[in-house]
Amino acid sequence: MWDLEYDVVVVGSGFAGLATALEAHEGGATVIVLEKMHAPGGNSSISGGLVAAAASPLQEELGIVDSPELLAKDMFKAGQDMNHHDLVKIVAEQSTDALRWTIEKLGVEYKPCLNILGGHSVARTYNTANASGSGIIRPMLQACRKNNIQIRMKAMLSEIVRKPNGRVEGVVIKDGYLFPSGKSGTPLRIRARRGVVLATGGYSRDIAFRTIQNPILNEKIESTNQPGATAEGLVAALKIGATPIQLAHIQLGPWASSDEAGFGVGSMFSMLAGFPYGILVDARTGKRFVNELSDRRLRVDAMLKKKRFSIAITDSSGVRFASTLNKCLKRGVVRQYETIEQLAIENNIKLDNLLVTIERYNRSVSLGHDMDFGKPLQKDLQAIETPPFYAIRLTPKVHHCMGGVQIDREGRVLDIETHEPIPGLFAAGEVTGGIHGASRLGSVAITDCLVFGRIAGRNAANEPF
Repeated sequence: MWDLEYDVVVVGSGFAGLATALEAHEGGATVIVLEKMHAPGGNSSISGGLVAAAASPLQEELGIVDSPELLAKDMFKAGQDMNHHDLVKIVAEQSTDALRWTIEKLGVEYKPCLNILGGHSVARTYNTANASGSGIIRPMLQACRKNNIQIRMKAMLSEIVRKPNGRVEGVVIKDGYLFPSGKSGTPLRIRARRGVVLATGGYSRDIAFRTIQNPILNEKIESTNQPGATAEGLVAALKIGATPIQLAHIQLGPWASSDEAGFGVGSMFSMLAGFPYGILVDARTGKRFVNELSDRRLRVDAMLKKKRFSIAITDSSGVRFASTLNKCLKRGVVRQYETIEQLAIENNIKLDNLLVTIERYNRSVSLGHDMDFGKPLQKDLQAIETPPFYAIRLTPKVHHCMGGVQIDREGRVLDIETHEPIPGLFAAGEVTGGIHGASRLGSVAITDCLVFGRIAGRNAANEPF
């Protein structure tokens, strides 16, 4: 009946899936990782490599006062208190442990500074040395190879097998699958003696599925995700009775460039320079219109209101942490100007209004508080006055799905009828719902994936036969 057998079958090879596999192996289980694409890593590999950790060693070194309680509070605020509190508490409390695990167990290297992203009360975000999620994925893959954990590529999940007694026993995949051809691949049945762990990510690139949840997000709205970010893993879980939660909550990223496809290199420039050390203006008015460090949903709503033409502006002091600046300039995603006048002319911004906007913002910087929108002003923030000046044109893009299957504190997927765990089925990462509520904070996704990936891996390895 079964072609292959393992203790734990992990579906997905991003942060959550590889964390699951490594912890399950550590627990003594035999493990296989299934990945439908031709290369591992998924969205995780192309992400910005930003990890939020509360009360971390670097915060202590820099004198930044933080706590898991404050991180949780920020998550609830961004999520409009639609978050499941018990899951948020776990992510916040285990955030620094997850960070330490990547450093001490995997050898991941991070920059020796912290960033403050929109919606966070303090600077608590680490960035990988190469400013990419690949800085975590590559060490994870190396650890998998070292431990002989098989990662089977071109293996698309087509069915989760649940027995009449309610237990999940394994999966059916299309082996040799060639994305996106649904007719490719041959059926292969893989038994999971202890557990199946879903780590299949979100559905930002699944236009049909996402527009069912939110008709506004049609094919005209671009996404930052890689092409394989589709919903079949989630759908397979729903078919066997998993509980769906908050599927219509789909986040757009406010920092994406309109001059490149996908996540690109401009997104990191906006996050690390344009928003924290610059201003966001509407080119038609030359005026600011939002707190540049508010949560993503608030910024996107403000950008889409009145169809604003959004441009982030900063200067030479503001780009010192912009890890992708050279790539941005080379690709024309960010443009450099010697004067504000030149910047305004080439971007069709009303010069007089822009000069007044910058003057007022600089006054806020000197006073230590934002007089107009309440943007948190960092101690190292300087006035926008030192050439050259930099501008990036922005447009919201579909980025993250807050909805998914419901899990409990142990990473077990809950049944829609009984509200009890489905025996043998676990999930972690973006395929789950409820952790982030209405809107996810930047840099908390990787933390979520690592925390619950490790939890799911440990528990799946110990699941009784």
